[in-house]
Amino acid sequence: MIDRAERNFIEVDYHHTVKNGQVVSGDIFLSNKIREEGRIVAVLADGLGSGIKASVLATLTATMALKYTSSSIDFRTSAEVIMDTLPICSERKVSYSTFTIVDVNSSGKARIIEHGNPPYIFIHGRREVPVEKQEIILKKWSDRVINYSELHMERGDRIVFFSDGVSQAGLGNRGTPMGWGKGVSEHVEQCLRVDGEMSAWSMSRGIVKKASWMDGKGPYDDITCGVIYLRRPRQLLVVTGPPFSMEQDTVLAQLVKNFPGRKVICGGTTADIIARELDCDIAIDPRLSCSGMPPAGRMEGVDLVTEGALTIGRTAAMLESGLKPNEDSCDPASLMAAMLLDSDLVHFVVGTRVNEAHQDPRITVDLDLRRNIVRRIAGYLEKNYFKETRIKYI
Repeated sequence: MIDRAERNFIEVDYHHTVKNGQVVSGDIFLSNKIREEGRIVAVLADGLGSGIKASVLATLTATMALKYTSSSIDFRTSAEVIMDTLPICSERKVSYSTFTIVDVNSSGKARIIEHGNPPYIFIHGRREVPVEKQEIILKKWSDRVINYSELHMERGDRIVFFSDGVSQAGLGNRGTPMGWGKGVSEHVEQCLRVDGEMSAWSMSRGIVKKASWMDGKGPYDDITCGVIYLRRPRQLLVVTGPPFSMEQDTVLAQLVKNFPGRKVICGGTTADIIARELDCDIAIDPRLSCSGMPPAGRMEGVDLVTEGALTIGRTAAMLESGLKPNEDSCDPASLMAAMLLDSDLVHFVVGTRVNEAHQDPRITVDLDLRRNIVRRIAGYLEKNYFKETRIKYI
């Protein structure tokens, strides 16, 4: 069950917020995982201005950049095609969209190309390390600067890149008259002194929240931050449903006990079996309940214990919607979704014993069987969040 755990894992995530008064973001973040090559390509494009027009131009830029880079077209060629396609603002004489492209593989080789966005931050040993960059001069666009760099990432290294909504946050304030600027890297280093294993999601979310706060009444620009983090895979075990045969109860309990990662048990019957076999208690926490959901609980050696079908059904809906869960929520489904998104290898163990409660026609349950729900969750995790999943039936 712990195969592939020694490989490097590339975590990529981002967070963004829209300029005050706007509905659509002019910043676009796209990423793609090329599984057969062990590569991740991520693109952050920032359209000129804000609103619909900026969003359309940034989407065009990010889509092209992602397509060309994923297909291994030479970076110089990719940049030239993008430049040929993007128009020039007649007043400002600049491209209608800036961009940062990051291409990294599981061995740690990274290539980055930048045009117009704030310089990315490379974190090695929890501190920013300067990177040598090469200016690329394109034949048709000698007046536009493109920076190209290569670096080798080791476990624990991060690449942090963002739109100018981050670097210019707090512009004109007494403490930051020129914007946040260099303070972004100082903030990242401070965060890592507190939590050296901070996830890409948590880091990007924290940077965007800080930048928004620095702008006072509301973001003065679209704010987006992406983070790529090379590390050992984080493993999560999700157990739901009792085993088909009662003789397997002990096997399931030992599997939970010996799993080298975080653990979630979904279902009262399942939790009772494991508690009985491991001779431990389940403590229900009334604080971990909201939105009409049954409360979650704790068990020694287990990170989260929840009700079964309703909770995993709600978790599947959250992942399908694309909404990031609130890690401070009291909703058990939100807590479970947050743990799923903060993990890399997710192992599902699905019991196949029929739960008699769900056969009662007096109980209205608009949910799939737990096996189908788990398959849905695994599909969302793999397709939308670049996670690896395993499903075992017992």
